Amino acid sequence: MGSVSGQNIGGLGPAGLGEAIRATAEDIAAVLRGAADTGVPVPGSRWSVGEAAAHLAQANGLMADVAAGKARTHGDGTRDGLAVANERALAAFTERAAEPLATMIVEQADAFLEAAASRPAAQGELDTPMGPMGLDVLGSYLLTHMLGHGYDLARALGRPHMVDRVRVELTLPFLLTAMERVVDAAATAGLTARYTIRLRGGARFGSTFTDGAIAVSPCPPSRPDCTILTEPVAFFLMALGRLGPWGALARGHVLAWGRKPWLAPRFPTLFTPP
Repeated sequence: MGSVSGQNIGGLGPAGLGEAIRATAEDIAAVLRGAADTGVPVPGSRWSVGEAAAHLAQANGLMADVAAGKARTHGDGTRDGLAVANERALAAFTERAAEPLATMIVEQADAFLEAAASRPAAQGELDTPMGPMGLDVLGSYLLTHMLGHGYDLARALGRPHMVDRVRVELTLPFLLTAMERVVDAAATAGLTARYTIRLRGGARFGSTFTDGAIAVSPCPPSRPDCTILTEPVAFFLMALGRLGPWGALARGHVLAWGRKPWLAPRFPTLFTPP
């Protein structure tokens, strides 16, 4: 699957985000249109290809409505609440054929971009399934969601996936916002540690835990206990629960150093992706 340029669509930032949303939707559609059977199971999921694609079409439509300022409710922002809402929505939407779902995914991504382009910059945050967000973070959320399920669909159908370094960096505004909302209180109880996370060849950020409470910053801490250098695609897949930390370490996709390098494998386990 092709990567995206730095072109921006509809004024949606950061640069390249709008183009990445459109290109990712088109890549997912291309994967689906090659599917002879949408009843194929998605690895690691209870859904079939048709169900996952239907969920994507519905989610893109929901995001487009939110960007347009329409009131939409979908669960309570928790992992369990979102899962229940997803199943209810799927039960009420019976389309499972590849071609119409591929078309819907692209059309709803375009609808999101059109809504984003017409939204005045001065307007405040939007109500999303994971809490209030600015438009740019919502766009990053949409891209993250499409990439995660697009990766699943590509695996299920034996096709190349569409996750790459450029697109992963464009998911960071959402991922950094979401980290504080999906922290696992049981896993972080009593934890005090300073992490620097570096994506190979690109961005870096910091996560500081103080007696279990997390603070995420685009600026790494001055004296981290553990610095983690990850290959960007591996970072994304770990963030979404598609890849375990030990598997990434074994493949050489993760390196760690600092005063407490043994904290590295624990980091992805501190969160519960929705």
